[in-house]
Amino acid sequence: MGIVDTLMVGRLPDSAVAIGAVSLGSILFYTCTVFGGSLLLGLDTVVSQAYGARRYQDCHRALWNALCLCAPLAPVLMLANWAMAALLPRFGVNPQVLPDAASYIRILNFSTIPLMLYFAFRRYLQGMGIVKPVMFALISANLVNLFGNWALIYGHLGFRGRGTDGSAWATLGARTYMAGVLIGCAIYYDRRRRTGLFRVAMAPDWPRLARLLRLGVPAALHVMLEIAVFGAATALIAKLDAASLAAHQIALNAASLSFMVPLGVSAAAAVRVGHLIGGGDPAGAGRAGWSALACGVTFMGSAAIVFLTAPAWIARLYTDDPAVIHMSVRLLAIAAAFQLFDGCQIVAAGALRGAGNTRTPMLCNLLFYWFVGLPLGWLLCFRAGWGAPGLWAGLSVGLILIGSVLLVVWRMTAGELRGSASRQMAVVGHSNLQ
Repeated sequence: MGIVDTLMVGRLPDSAVAIGAVSLGSILFYTCTVFGGSLLLGLDTVVSQAYGARRYQDCHRALWNALCLCAPLAPVLMLANWAMAALLPRFGVNPQVLPDAASYIRILNFSTIPLMLYFAFRRYLQGMGIVKPVMFALISANLVNLFGNWALIYGHLGFRGRGTDGSAWATLGARTYMAGVLIGCAIYYDRRRRTGLFRVAMAPDWPRLARLLRLGVPAALHVMLEIAVFGAATALIAKLDAASLAAHQIALNAASLSFMVPLGVSAAAAVRVGHLIGGGDPAGAGRAGWSALACGVTFMGSAAIVFLTAPAWIARLYTDDPAVIHMSVRLLAIAAAFQLFDGCQIVAAGALRGAGNTRTPMLCNLLFYWFVGLPLGWLLCFRAGWGAPGLWAGLSVGLILIGSVLLVVWRMTAGELRGSASRQMAVVGHSNLQ
């Protein structure tokens, strides 16, 4: 959706300002809101392991506990987003970009509640291996968003052209639709399979809720730290010229698009590893994690080749501004350098989440992004005079370190799972001999 929004506003009269406003508004909104949604990442572990053990009632209880968590969380997130929009003038943002970015955040803020519902039902469904409705919801929601952008940005079908605000309203509509589709699918599959979604206790179960939070808080911090570092980078680049900010958004869109594939593989890894651990097959869980890593890294290698061979073509999809295109080419070359490691880190984090380890990815993001990558990028950008490419180079170093460390951690985890499987076989063999 972010890519569609950027493409559509890029054809407004001042494309650099429009792209910059959508870039800054989107990433600041996500920095706050996705933290709340990522608290529900613990559902990947809880639901998938319960489903693997055929404890369907536990799957349903996990969903209701997640919704109980969303109820107080959504208003808090909306208040934080409102405050962020109000404080934008104090961040030193380019004055051309500032009004549109603040307005964009205020409108997107209304999508917080449907986005939280979407996060909860998505994790619940995919934890039980029901993924086609999620795919349908996302693809069709993108079409809804595209139509809304066309109608509301430029003023078609009798609507008044609202520019970047129109893009935000379109995204709000698409997210509301997306949440509705997944809620409907959850009800449909429950009635079809007769698993009793509405026959379990819906009140908060404090021990279950505590476990969900123990898993979800580190996972949420992991996601927030990753998104926030790019939010901080966007805010820093916003101090530069509008062309640099627009190029940053184009390169970030391209890197985000390629990231969607290993992100999906990461979700699959979490579910498959959880299913197999819950089903008593730890060795199979290890193999599932390695298979996921192979898929993610192979795709990201292909994405790196595209970024290196066709950067100008990618930039021209967004704008005809020569300055923006030139800077985009430089940033996409840096993005190509970290593609393999980006795929490795997100898939390894998913596999570890399926095994119940959400702390290690969080600590890696904190250490290597915030204490290595961002400070180094700031020095290269502002002190060394490299501009936006300097900031991207620093973040690239941090990302390479994260991917390398998480690969080593998953290798150790897979070894432990193999050892657990060997011990289980030894116990079974000893019982048979007796």
